[in-house]
Amino acid sequence: MSNPIFVTGIGTDVGKTVVSAILTEALQADYWKPVQAGDLDNSDTIKVKRLVSNPITKFHPEAYALTQPFSPHKSADLDGVDIDIDHFQLPQTDNQLLIEGAGGLMVPLNNKHLVIDLIPKLNADAVLVSRNYLGSINHTLLSIEALKSRGINIKAIIFNGDADEYTESIIQAHVGSTISFYHIPNLPAIDREEIARQALKLKDAGIQNLIN
Repeated sequence: MSNPIFVTGIGTDVGKTVVSAILTEALQADYWKPVQAGDLDNSDTIKVKRLVSNPITKFHPEAYALTQPFSPHKSADLDGVDIDIDHFQLPQTDNQLLIEGAGGLMVPLNNKHLVIDLIPKLNADAVLVSRNYLGSINHTLLSIEALKSRGINIKAIIFNGDADEYTESIIQAHVGSTISFYHIPNLPAIDREEIARQALKLKDAGIQNLIN
């Protein structure tokens, strides 16, 4: 069994949840969101479950389900909860596991630990979601450097949304050939049918290499 895949992003609102749904569908992996902060009635787990159509994927409950829509350390404090990094234990499964992080890599879980600290704790490999906007080259390369500095294996970078040849080519030039690159376009709709179509496209592009 391959290491878990930890989906993280270069920041907030880059599309991690939609990308996670597409990857979950393409790999028929199990899905786990360790920390949900706010929106518990329509959590990321609920959203991905609504979008995934294969019969194999199982959805595992969050380790922390926080009521307030803020950074995990703030949300936990407002809820009177202490996030303990040792509390995070991988769900029991014989299937490939996909883990969706909260926000970007340097989002605090508590006063000591960041989201990036959770990746090696869970013995996971990283998939980094990027989105093209002014400043995204800086944010993407900084995220890559942060992962590499911790010895975290980066399996792939996924560009989500409108393509930009200048942005993507310079990032690839700095990263080299050891990391796979994929692209998911802006979607005309976000529903099961479209997620399934994009999953097939990723499979045709060789996404199975993430778990080989």
